[in-house]
Amino acid sequence: MIEDYNAIPPEELVARLTRLLTVTELERDLYQGSRLIGGKGRVFGGQVVAQALASAMRTVDPVRSVHSLHAYFMRGGDEDYPIDFRVHRDYDGRSFATRRVEALQGGVPILTLTASFQVPEEGCNHQRDAMPQVPHPEDLPSEYAFFMSVAERLPPESRALLAHRRAVELRLVDPVDPTRPVPREPVQHLWFRVVSPLADDPDLHRVALAYITDMGLLGTAVLPHAISWLGRTAKSASLDHAVWFHAQDFRVDDWMLYSMDSPWAGQGRGLNRGQIFDRQGRLIASAAQEGLIRRARPAS
Repeated sequence: MIEDYNAIPPEELVARLTRLLTVTELERDLYQGSRLIGGKGRVFGGQVVAQALASAMRTVDPVRSVHSLHAYFMRGGDEDYPIDFRVHRDYDGRSFATRRVEALQGGVPILTLTASFQVPEEGCNHQRDAMPQVPHPEDLPSEYAFFMSVAERLPPESRALLAHRRAVELRLVDPVDPTRPVPREPVQHLWFRVVSPLADDPDLHRVALAYITDMGLLGTAVLPHAISWLGRTAKSASLDHAVWFHAQDFRVDDWMLYSMDSPWAGQGRGLNRGQIFDRQGRLIASAAQEGLIRRARPAS
């Protein structure tokens, strides 16, 4: 597993991520997203959100930048087929533009996304919440190193998933052993960064941030219930996802802190909120997600 994990250089991982987040125009307002190399089973929800946003961006005047997106997941995507993105130009005003995107596989919708874009302008500024006081990323083990310490107790499917290195490195502030979870407060923090420099394209960094916001967020709601996906004691699916972009100048190839909490769970659903800070403590973006969460029988 370790040799497999280290086989691909960071620069190649980031090149693959860039290709994954860059859509191809098929015709006016119709785009297609790349498939994940080696991907199997269900498509990662953050990928569909990010590619839908990238498609919307292709139809908007570059002077406008995205400030919010709202997405609804309808069906799980299949890694065996490409995803097409149909963009609807709902509104173009002097300051704002709105786009609606349908993500389709085999002509069947799997996600809808609405994004709003704004011409930069001066305005009132405040930031109420300070970045939480947590250990620096350099003082924490990588997510991979932590999970390797418990890998022998994980089901084979989970071990295989962890063996593949990602273009995004995570460092968990207070990780949960997925094989021995205990009830805890629905709060978690993780540091993240892309593992090698990303091109100097602000829109690419925004799309990459949208992609990363789906990492870890839904897991916050299960923390009080001592269940986990890697331990195969929980089942889940994202229902919706929203991101608000506050800062325009940020880089996802530098460390950022993702601070998450879950204010409520019930009726088979869990609500999760997240705030993303840069190392200087600026609030870069906020996210929210509701997902389906159910108990599963422990793996035999």
